[in-house]
Amino acid sequence: MSDRNYGTVEDIRRRQMSGLEFVQGLAHRTLPLNTIARTLGYDVVEASKGLVVVAALPTEDHLNPAGTVHGGLSATLLDSCMGLAIWSMLDKGVAQTTLEFKISLLRAITPDTGVIRAEGTVLTCGRRVGTAEGRITDAGGRLLAHGTTTCLIFDA
Repeated sequence: MSDRNYGTVEDIRRRQMSGLEFVQGLAHRTLPLNTIARTLGYDVVEASKGLVVVAALPTEDHLNPAGTVHGGLSATLLDSCMGLAIWSMLDKGVAQTTLEFKISLLRAITPDTGVIRAEGTVLTCGRRVGTAEGRITDAGGRLLAHGTTTCLIFDA
């Protein structure tokens, strides 16, 4: 359901929460995940102030023509965990969006890799700009990819 002036019911509900309440709602499954999370099959599994972890099980649906998991999955996981980590720092009625991000892919990911975790940690969060770093690891703690982001903070 949508209202032209206010957005969806979920948008209205989100604007009434602090950023930390919002990302914890995702982690505790009291709020629905966004469509890209549902499409790619990842989940928010941990959320605290300045830290968000998302996890995914790579499948054959994520493969590129070379037979490894497409780098876009890593990019999306990092963009999500880093952006949500910044969101966890924000007051009610404030949101964020990615201005830029950079990632480095270090090891190939395949369906045999098993569950991967992307952990985003805030580096700094001001009134208009926030920065964060992220790391993707496998179950053994091996670093698979890492990145940084800069996000614009604005009134929702």
